[in-house]
Amino acid sequence: MPLMVSGFIQSIVLLTDSAFLSRYDTLAFDAVGNAGLLFITCFMIMVGLGDGTQIILARRIGENKPTELPKVFTSAIIIQFLFAILLFLGLFIGAPSLLLSISRDTIIAELQGEFLSIRAFAFFPSCLFLIIQAYFLAKGKTWPVLFSAVLTALSNIVLDYALIFGNLGCAELGVQGAALASTLSDLIGMFSMLVLFNYDKENRLFGFTFFNSNAIKNILKVSSPLMLQGAIALGTWTLFFMMLEQRGVFELTVSQNIRSIYFLAFVPIWGFAGTTKTYVSQYLGNGKAELIPVLQKRIQILTTLFLLISFHGAVLYPETLVSWINPEEAYIAKSASILRLISLSVILYGIISVYYQTIQGSGNTFYSLCIELSTVIIYITACYFFINVFSLDIYWIWTVEYIYFGVIGIMSFLYLKNSNWKLKSI
Repeated sequence: MPLMVSGFIQSIVLLTDSAFLSRYDTLAFDAVGNAGLLFITCFMIMVGLGDGTQIILARRIGENKPTELPKVFTSAIIIQFLFAILLFLGLFIGAPSLLLSISRDTIIAELQGEFLSIRAFAFFPSCLFLIIQAYFLAKGKTWPVLFSAVLTALSNIVLDYALIFGNLGCAELGVQGAALASTLSDLIGMFSMLVLFNYDKENRLFGFTFFNSNAIKNILKVSSPLMLQGAIALGTWTLFFMMLEQRGVFELTVSQNIRSIYFLAFVPIWGFAGTTKTYVSQYLGNGKAELIPVLQKRIQILTTLFLLISFHGAVLYPETLVSWINPEEAYIAKSASILRLISLSVILYGIISVYYQTIQGSGNTFYSLCIELSTVIIYITACYFFINVFSLDIYWIWTVEYIYFGVIGIMSFLYLKNSNWKLKSI
């Protein structure tokens, strides 16, 4: 529940960002939507490292090896900081010129560069935040994550209001204000997580180790496939939106409306994803693999129920949802029809994602990467044909979501059914 509430709060932040920017300027709304996806694509590399750290910590807790925890924890921070430097340099230096060279609209490309040149600084507070979060999640202690998410969300909403439009005595910064607000909010969230970690009573037994080469090798072995597949998955969606940008502003704006609301659907999916990885890893460490099928069924039922709560508006009142994000009448009808179309695909993904997260939680991250790569190849091929070859209407283009979720679900189920995944040692 705390993970779902945390995800809901973060989704509200995304909705609020979109709502502010759509009322500020349509081009700014489109630019930050695409630039934000590029940032999240890079950010998923760090999330993958955090997930891998969580899986290893949970396994050591299940094996009752507390002396191994500080080695994993501090080694993960070292690796995460190095990746933060590389990602910062890539977005701060390379992204603006790259976007200008490939974008159809020069103004949108310039706005994207302005956003990313500020947003790139968020990698540094995030590197510490994600590893502390992995520590709490590995123990099943999710309330600190919720508290930090609430604080981050509230900070971001206030700062967006102040910095985008120039309220509360601040200068009007527009796109740069949105980037600065999000980055400062990430910094606030990191400090709150650090305080909670410092005052965690169980953490007094944690110890501290600066460097352990074996731990670093193990973290990279488990995490590198997760880092790649996270970046590939979001990078694929980024490429999808770049293809749409070539079609025109209308198609891009409609799709940005869908993207903003889409994150509501992932609230229970992401919440139960973290839970699945922790439970599976701890059960395997405790020698209780026979309980995993029961766990999967319960999580699938719960995910579906919570999806009906969080995403029912996509079917019952999609026009209202879209108008909250973007009040422009020209985009509401088409956006609402697409929301109804893809609502069933989200339910499908909520069910099959449990199988995919089981593969990751078991430590078989190489095979989850292979599944992701195969799915992405099919997805991108479908996107190319739907957009560039068949020139389908934007309504039918969004049916590619059924292709992505269906393929990844079938491959995950077949892998779990036909392999010895429970024997993986990490």
